[in-house]
Amino acid sequence: MTDSFSGDGTLDVAVALGQAGAAIEAGADIIDVGAESARTNRGPITEDEETARLRPFLEGFEGLVAGCSGPAIADQLWPPALSINTWRPGVARQALAVAGDILNDMSALPDDENARICAAAGATLLIMHSIGEPKVPHRGQHYPDIMATLSEFFADKIAMARAAGLEDDQIILDPGIDFAKDAEDNLTIFRECEKLRAFGLPIMLPVSRKTVIGETLDLPDPTDRDAGTLACIVRGQRAGAEIFRVHNVAAAVAATRKVAGILVGNSPSG
Repeated sequence: MTDSFSGDGTLDVAVALGQAGAAIEAGADIIDVGAESARTNRGPITEDEETARLRPFLEGFEGLVAGCSGPAIADQLWPPALSINTWRPGVARQALAVAGDILNDMSALPDDENARICAAAGATLLIMHSIGEPKVPHRGQHYPDIMATLSEFFADKIAMARAAGLEDDQIILDPGIDFAKDAEDNLTIFRECEKLRAFGLPIMLPVSRKTVIGETLDLPDPTDRDAGTLACIVRGQRAGAEIFRVHNVAAAVAATRKVAGILVGNSPSG
């Protein structure tokens, strides 16, 4: 419910809840909501404004789910989990007191405050790799070995999260596609994503309509990138990623279910 790079963001709570409902009806397991754009060409908003934008959605989410007809597919998580996309501890603390199962933190966990907030709230923490402060462009970054960098980063942040009181089933890893990385680093992550399975924790790939897809396929308009998104999902799923952040939920659900059917020797129905 913000200024999405893909053009489907909104600050209208009723519209945002409607979009969430449509995603649930299409088979989404998790609804991710944020009140501040991650785009670095948009200025930051205040903590009070971010909280005020989030609260009506959070207060309406339970009723939205109650009004749904139930799982859209046989293996859909029910009720769907609610992920709150913020990096500010003050916002996270207030939001999780209202609703929310996951804190989607793009701050790269510079300290343990958000981990302690999740531990106190009984929420799951998504740890995303990046460098520097959120909302600040970090262009021109390249790593001699991006997978070694990610392994070192996650080892440190997982230890920090555990020390703050989180159990392993409350931690999700996100390699941060397009965040402080060039195209080759992003493509390497897709090629070698299996290496992150060494941590034994769920991997989330936010692949939908990403810049790296546009650069690779010469597609400047993000809404033209769904085919590339599905290719990245299939590769990620084969590599062991379990969660995908997408715009086109119906297409992603169909793709992941078909790949799962191929991998286990049958095709799920429903």
